[in-house]
Amino acid sequence: MKKLLAILLLLSGLVLAQSKILIYMDLQQTDHLKAYGITFNALQSGSTADWLLNYRGGSFMLDYSNELALKCRIKGVSFQPLSQQEVVQIYALVQSEDQNMDVVRLEKAPNIAVYVPPNFKPWDDAVTLALDYAEVKYDKIWIEEILRGDLEKYDWLHLHHEDFTGQYGKFYASFSEASWYVEQQVVYEKEAKKLGFKKVSDMEKAVAATMKNYVGQGGFLFAMCSATDSYDISLSTQNVDIADRMYDGDPPDLNAQDKVDFAQTFAFENFKIEMNPLVYEYSDIDIAPLEIGPEQNDFFTLFDFSAKYDPVPTMLTQNHLNVIHGFMGQTSMFRRKVIKNSVIILGERAGTDQVKYIHGSFGRGTFTFYGGHDPEDYQHAVGDPPTDLTLFKNSPGYRLILNNILFPAAKKKEQKT
Repeated sequence: MKKLLAILLLLSGLVLAQSKILIYMDLQQTDHLKAYGITFNALQSGSTADWLLNYRGGSFMLDYSNELALKCRIKGVSFQPLSQQEVVQIYALVQSEDQNMDVVRLEKAPNIAVYVPPNFKPWDDAVTLALDYAEVKYDKIWIEEILRGDLEKYDWLHLHHEDFTGQYGKFYASFSEASWYVEQQVVYEKEAKKLGFKKVSDMEKAVAATMKNYVGQGGFLFAMCSATDSYDISLSTQNVDIADRMYDGDPPDLNAQDKVDFAQTFAFENFKIEMNPLVYEYSDIDIAPLEIGPEQNDFFTLFDFSAKYDPVPTMLTQNHLNVIHGFMGQTSMFRRKVIKNSVIILGERAGTDQVKYIHGSFGRGTFTFYGGHDPEDYQHAVGDPPTDLTLFKNSPGYRLILNNILFPAAKKKEQKT
């Protein structure tokens, strides 16, 4: 009996000694993407976590438990048990005035919605690939759910690679006879008719306006690829017809450019809309492939923000690398000259007019736009197979996506921007 008591006391002493788990996120981490899932699911189960900004790549510190340690081992996520003394030393270092580091408390896992059409292919969206791989729970919603007010159930919304101008991605010249294009048009036209809209372009404008209201009331919006610039274009042309006959059955307004209302947009202004329906481009917001040049020279750099005074952009740029290989998309990057002064540039191609990653506020909410389609598939084409994230567990490009799902969990008083 005495021997059993001694063993129990020893075990309890070990648990006390290991008061925290450090999920480090530097180059030593074996699976960066799963680490986000571990942290997210711990929050969802009622735990809290500390995000150690700029400490070992933006590490996570959670209360120690044998269950959490076992989950990390099963998922292949590297971690370090910490004694109370080690925890105190880390906090002292991170909060020291001479270190560009800080601690942000993560309190509650956000409810996540991903905007996807019914004919959606999971591998066509990097965010759903990331969420599925990291094992982060999310709901799929589409137009009807948004217009009936379901967004109020969610803290964070991701936009699929949608065309909010109602021009079906402007794929008409290349794919108008393709079965997937015809199917897409039929699906959208049926949805518009069911919801009482005369044409798809009008329906898309209503969706964009509803999402804008969601952000204004405190929602977090994240978009990639064509869902970035097409969204702002839709907001700026709420009362203008820019879609040609093959898209919505009637001609566009020939004076559309003069009627664009840049005051309504989130991120972009003074851009020129591409009115030619056969040109695979929405506007001059996007950087064309010829301007980007060879793949081997395509890299973007993350800005280094002050963790103590700019925690929001610091959270969104946490990474184990600060120079990241670029990747293409229908919208690959944003032209600096059309980005509003109020928008924070998070990542750019140094020495150029090319911006990859931006963030801003509207009302009580925020938006983050990330150019490109898939961080580990440089030039993703229609019909390409899915990216296997087991081969890219440490992807710095995918980490930027997952930073955004934890950002809404941050304790509000810590957000100083």
